[in-house]
Amino acid sequence: MVAFHASALDGVARNPALPTPLLLRLLAFDDGGDGPPRHALQRAELPEPAVAVILAHPNPRARIDFAMSAAAEPAQRARLAYDPSPKVRAALAYGPEWRDPRTVVAPLPDAVCACLLDDPDPSVRAALLDSPHLVPSFVASLATHHDPTARRGAVRAWGILAPAERSALLADPDSEVRRAAALWECRENAHATAELLHDPKSATEALRRGLLHRADAERCIAERTHLAALAENPSLPTDLVEQLAIDPDEAVRLAVSLRPELGEPRRMAINFTVGAFDRVNVGWVQDGLTDPDVLRRAATSAHPLLRRTAAQSPHLPPDLVRLLVRTEDPLVEDLLSVHHPDTPEEVLMRVYARLGGTFSAWMAETHPRFPREGLATRYANHPDGKYRRLAVRDPAATPALIERLSHDPAVWTRQAAASDPRLPLHRLCEALHIRELASSAGANPALPEDEMAAVLNRAGVPT
Repeated sequence: MVAFHASALDGVARNPALPTPLLLRLLAFDDGGDGPPRHALQRAELPEPAVAVILAHPNPRARIDFAMSAAAEPAQRARLAYDPSPKVRAALAYGPEWRDPRTVVAPLPDAVCACLLDDPDPSVRAALLDSPHLVPSFVASLATHHDPTARRGAVRAWGILAPAERSALLADPDSEVRRAAALWECRENAHATAELLHDPKSATEALRRGLLHRADAERCIAERTHLAALAENPSLPTDLVEQLAIDPDEAVRLAVSLRPELGEPRRMAINFTVGAFDRVNVGWVQDGLTDPDVLRRAATSAHPLLRRTAAQSPHLPPDLVRLLVRTEDPLVEDLLSVHHPDTPEEVLMRVYARLGGTFSAWMAETHPRFPREGLATRYANHPDGKYRRLAVRDPAATPALIERLSHDPAVWTRQAAASDPRLPLHRLCEALHIRELASSAGANPALPEDEMAAVLNRAGVPT
């Protein structure tokens, strides 16, 4: 297939105005073994005839792409639970790999998850247990499963397990299940922590999270073993915290500086270093991204890693957003622009200018606060192509300006113009035959149906 024909076909596959008959024709396509374009398989609100075509598609690649669609309804994807290909079933079990951080993937029904957990193929069972999309109640239900791998997964729901279920997991016949359960139990049980410290596989995590006997903590300090993990331990006595706060190891001092109980003066008195683009998700802040008190403590701190973790919360109130913006930390601005729906326009523009590329394009298209009005006047003649591209977003941009920008020296500006429905029809049809514009033109919702059909014809899609 000629390259620009393939690009145009990919564009048509994501065109929001694609009529159902052409969509069905495209979904039945199998381009040399790769299956239909992924954008066609992962469209939102696919009609039932389209879903039926996908489920019956002879190419498992097509069914895999649909199984991992973040846009499909769980009940639609669930119909692949008995697919003949274990690769398809594993893709369904794990679920979407990438999604907009501002959205949540709806989980599969519990009955479907239970079916996949008993799948005869081990890759399917493993994919389900690794999935980030399982609901806590289902995870908790695994505590009595016959498969030890599933029981080990149940400890992720330790907080909602019944006491009898916890006890059973702690005494499980499988050593890996017992270890996983003990690593949760040790948070409130110093004896369990002491036992885990004898196990090389568990010692570091037990020192980080477990309730500690003072003697065990002192021994670790004397032997200088796992000190950075120990410095995070919430039960570490205050005098030992102070001792580690002046440890010669930079990583140890940094870990101490992140402890939740420290007051701000004490925290900032510790000699630690954080790089301009260092990212460490601080556990107690990460766990409290919906907690107003945690967010306020972290966002008002002078510690960059606390502020950067807090910037990932979409629940920050306006005053904390304004405060974080004033820190003039580029990484804080980047994180706000991804996660917070009310990030100020001036911050979004700074991030757009600083990062450029695919990320900035995605942000400009998806962020609800990214500016639109007045961009044509401000940027249509800007010397930098990434700013001229913004002119296309302006509702007041004229068809003549859009056509001019479709000839712009910067390829991303040309592509933005080629996808805009105000582009005059003659130029839109011309763009379908230009290699770097074909995909954008194919996705243009103003593209007439007969032109979409012509794209399918040229790409060899059977009628």
